[in-house]
Amino acid sequence: MNFSTIFGGKLPLFISLVPLREVPKLGFLPFFHQKRRFRSGFSKKMALDVERCEVGVESKLGLVHSATEFYADEAIAALKAGKVIAVPTDTLYGFACDACSAEAVDRIYEIKGRKHTSPLAICVGDVPDIKRFAVTGHLPHGLLDSLLPGPVTVILGRGESSILETSLNLGLGSIGVRVPDCDFIRIIARGAESALALTSANLSGQPSSVSIKDFENLWEHCAYVYDGGVLPAGRAGSTVVDLTKPGRYRILRPGSAKEETVAILQKYSLLEETWSG
Repeated sequence: MNFSTIFGGKLPLFISLVPLREVPKLGFLPFFHQKRRFRSGFSKKMALDVERCEVGVESKLGLVHSATEFYADEAIAALKAGKVIAVPTDTLYGFACDACSAEAVDRIYEIKGRKHTSPLAICVGDVPDIKRFAVTGHLPHGLLDSLLPGPVTVILGRGESSILETSLNLGLGSIGVRVPDCDFIRIIARGAESALALTSANLSGQPSSVSIKDFENLWEHCAYVYDGGVLPAGRAGSTVVDLTKPGRYRILRPGSAKEETVAILQKYSLLEETWSG
């Protein structure tokens, strides 16, 4: 493997992804320009040093990429292969996998240290895709398009026609659905031609992540980590609203967009369902 070619081509990306304090001292680089001035024995030693450093650099570069369309095909391929990736959304960083792969879903639970009794939401690329996975016929026309894309998770019935893996949220008749206002995750959801199981990128019970540094200890469990910078929405997460009952809504988590969400629901004449007991 020609290290000078690989590293030279990826150096700008490497610099953008890894803080300078973490960059190893690349004292071997002049070797590629002045190698004829060194003795053969010393050249062999340098080659070994370069090979060791190359492994570390390639590992770093191969894991973390920018959350741009350039890397979408790579992310899609990983999802179709049953891998878990880390992605930015319009609220928090999340772990994502193919929601129709039982093995991939199990992997997410393992990474988070989360019990299978805690449900996962799904993410789709566009609002019309929701009806492939959940029941939407009882909702007022235009409601979902008013709520989404955006920082909202809508809880809907799964229905008998849902193509979701049956082991996903086993025993529950409902599913949380997201269409984040984030280009990267929507592009890969479309390309994967499936729903993505999506959950926050953190250990269960720990603070949510607004930058990839927040969950650096979990990178090794992902096929790729996609960096979208520091997310500005804070750590409140999406607003979760139950829309399983016709004409009714219930806010299950205020999240980052409660006021806007309630205003839209009331515009469509939905009534708030109060908690009983």
